[in-house]
Amino acid sequence: MNALAWLSEDPTLFPDIDDALTEPNGLLAAGGDLSEARLIEAYRRGIFPWFEDGQPILWWSPDSRCVIDPLSFSPGRSLAKRIRKADFELRIDDAFSQVIDHCQQRTGDTGTWITDEMKAAYLDLHDSGFAHSFECYINGTLCGGLYGLSVGNLFFGESMFHHVTDASKLAFTGLMKTMANAGCPMVDCQLPNPHLLSLGAFELPRDQFRQVLDKHIDKPSIDWSQLRGVCPVIW
Repeated sequence: MNALAWLSEDPTLFPDIDDALTEPNGLLAAGGDLSEARLIEAYRRGIFPWFEDGQPILWWSPDSRCVIDPLSFSPGRSLAKRIRKADFELRIDDAFSQVIDHCQQRTGDTGTWITDEMKAAYLDLHDSGFAHSFECYINGTLCGGLYGLSVGNLFFGESMFHHVTDASKLAFTGLMKTMANAGCPMVDCQLPNPHLLSLGAFELPRDQFRQVLDKHIDKPSIDWSQLRGVCPVIW
């Protein structure tokens, strides 16, 4: 078994993801901080933070990795019917702070739980143009959404929420359509769960995940300034 690495003050130094523990699956390192430089470097290497209050910052790169291909995504029959109903509006980056607040308030799912420290870090990343949200509104009320990071022409999903049935799925279709239009070949979903798998996500071995990451992480970034606002979804 590999030993758990403790990070230095240099935000660019991370262990190779192949050195991650097998139990718990993907635990790679501990310590460091949630500075913009360290977080961006982590995502560039296929690493993400996930920890609870009272723990040191823990860094992960599991094998396999839950991902989805926006270029081949197609909503299922019931979701497509819900989209055609057209009684909702999707928007991009209009309510990032509210989306992350709602995601933090979710209970009963530690995989999406967000510490105050993490929330502050991702709000800073949003201000810097790296973190983005997709929001679903029904009758003018925010009913669901998701947020994540955009680096290169890839997207790294972090968390989603819904207060109305299908609202998070509708936001997810907005993400898929937007990423497909941008030529994004992979949205990282980190860890599998039944909800993601029902939407078409699948598990990719770490070595294959790394190949896609290395090929696309340095490609020109998506111009999110042109995307903010209403997000049309047509299937």
